[in-house]
Amino acid sequence: MLDTNILVYFMMDRDSLSRDVQAILTDYDNSFYISAESVKELIVLFRRKKIGSKIWKDASEMVRSLTNDYFFTVMPVDNEVMKTYAALTLNEAEDHNDPSDHVIISQAITLRMPLISSDLKFGFYRNQGLDFIFNAK
Repeated sequence: MLDTNILVYFMMDRDSLSRDVQAILTDYDNSFYISAESVKELIVLFRRKKIGSKIWKDASEMVRSLTNDYFFTVMPVDNEVMKTYAALTLNEAEDHNDPSDHVIISQAITLRMPLISSDLKFGFYRNQGLDFIFNAK
């Protein structure tokens, strides 16, 4: 599973991906999943003109591109993910208070999928079942 920042780097700034992460993402034997929560975050970033306005004409085209051009599988956020989210101990020591991050982390834990992110704060969640791959840019 890819965190939102990895999606942005993969689509628009591959130089921000470490060699290890690039190797994972270019291995055609791998399947790649993204959370519906990440799609929501991308739409917000697009609407605020922070990403993709030179690539896609509108947010709908960007969303279609995720599956049609990049072949990502979008995973819905279901009740099992929300149960994990409700039980998640938050990383308050590092002031990690991004609810979208928490949903994505909970989804990776629930689905038992490795999660690739550039956010060091995600390491905290390993002891709760997160299989975390850090993109050391």
